[in-house]
Amino acid sequence: QVDLVESGGGLVQPGGSLRLSCAASGNIFSIRSMGWYRQAPGKQREWVADITSGGTTNYADSVKGRFTISRANAKNIVSLQMNSLKPEDTAVYYCNAVDLVAAISTNYWGQGTQVTVSS
Repeated sequence: QVDLVESGGGLVQPGGSLRLSCAASGNIFSIRSMGWYRQAPGKQREWVADITSGGTTNYADSVKGRFTISRANAKNIVSLQMNSLKPEDTAVYYCNAVDLVAAISTNYWGQGTQVTVSS
């Protein structure tokens, strides 16, 4: 079992920056990757970025070059630095973790944090 608690988010003007963080607890040594998804009103949840336990990062094309995902030394805190924010980045952002236990992979989700980009 893995629990995820997000922090950060809020209201920012276009072109501004925000930083989201996600702290994992529980069976963190089983985690294989952590990342972020987002869901805008009326749209499906979409993948934003992730980082593997080996440190490999991946980004959606829509955020590449503007967002940076990183992991703290303790490896149980993942952050998403969001720069050059656009109104279309407005969404609820969800932290995600994927673990692997006995060859079974499980997805875990945080409660979500609102990011609003507006002037």
